[in-house]
Amino acid sequence: MTLVKAPQGTVLRITSIAGGEMVHRRLMALGFHEGDRIEAAGRGILGGPVLLRNLDSGITAAVGRGVAAKIQVESDHERPA
Repeated sequence: MTLVKAPQGTVLRITSIAGGEMVHRRLMALGFHEGDRIEAAGRGILGGPVLLRNLDSGITAAVGRGVAAKIQVESDHERPA
């Protein structure tokens, strides 16, 4: 599923990132990589940004819904450390 469709507040793992090199660079610059455990911590109203929390590094950042729609995630049953 994509990050946009993922339930808020659950532990997820990034499985892949669709899109071009710029999307990959943007997410890497923000500190998000394939394999990281994340949480969709919040969503803006009316199609606003998605607030992401990287549970592996502690980084929190907001990404637009267009970028969030390119992040493929799966449920991760491990609890955050």
